[in-house]
Amino acid sequence: MDTPLHSRRGFVRGAAGLSVAALAGRVLAQTSPASAAGIPTRVLGRTGVRVSIIGIGGWHAGAMRDDREAIRMMQTAIGEGVNFFDNAWDYLDGRAEELMGKAIEDRRQKVFLMTKVCDRDYAGAMKHLEDSLRRLRTDYIDLWQFHEICYDNDPEWVFEKGGIKAALEAQRAGKVRFIGFTGHKDPRIHLKMLAKPHDWDAAQMPVNVMDALFRSFQNEVVPECLKKNVGVIGMKGLGGGHPEARFPSKAGLSVEECYQYCLSQPVATQVMGISSLPQLKQNVALARAFRPMTPEQKQALLQRVKEAASDGRHELFKTTQRFDGPHHRRQHGFDVG
Repeated sequence: MDTPLHSRRGFVRGAAGLSVAALAGRVLAQTSPASAAGIPTRVLGRTGVRVSIIGIGGWHAGAMRDDREAIRMMQTAIGEGVNFFDNAWDYLDGRAEELMGKAIEDRRQKVFLMTKVCDRDYAGAMKHLEDSLRRLRTDYIDLWQFHEICYDNDPEWVFEKGGIKAALEAQRAGKVRFIGFTGHKDPRIHLKMLAKPHDWDAAQMPVNVMDALFRSFQNEVVPECLKKNVGVIGMKGLGGGHPEARFPSKAGLSVEECYQYCLSQPVATQVMGISSLPQLKQNVALARAFRPMTPEQKQALLQRVKEAASDGRHELFKTTQRFDGPHHRRQHGFDVG
């Protein structure tokens, strides 16, 4: 967990002249081998920290009906070598963070903990941070990310309203180690964030086989992240969104080949929505057995889904207006009733 930070200058010098393909290859080449008691890891961008190639999604863990089973699932994941834990201030009105806090309290040093801030202004962001620290039962967040950068004005608001000021102050105070952002609406909004005068540590975005063919984050945003040494965190590997939108069964794909495709992209980690112990065991086995797809295999898979992926019908998070968090929607003046 305490790997020294990569220097920005050293990375830029080492990456000079490398193509995007070479930079992507470098990320994949950093993958550590699996073991009977561990999961392959990759370096999260400029942080220099190694994270497990699969991560636990806080929303799905928090949505499990039995609290004890949810805690058991998360603690089992840690024991299996999963160290990347994803959450957000507004997930299930705080329940997701509270459950995760109970699960990791006595094994905090084994977890790279990420949670998200929903407000864009200084005061709101600071309140969210204190709420998250209390719920997660910790005195620091490894990675604090601005949640749902999905509206055109979000990049401006983060900087103009003081959100970034709050994040930098929290970082100086030792309450936050690294700073990033997330979003799933449109690649150009991510590109606006990456162009802001700040060296982001990480960016989270949809990475799946459908994304490659519609408003593609992996084609437009991932290359910019690689050039800037911003760690890429994948999400929505099975389509995310509403249950009827998840595409494996509808597109004739298996869960295994969907995730094999995701992990064959230059992501540091792919966050998975795991809501049971059997699902955890399936995904741990997949991670341990992972072998990168060849270019030919990836192209064949893309060809299979070309028609289904072309209009975004299986990625509703890109095409529908309502986003996950009612708090975030309220900030932008939408009815949340």
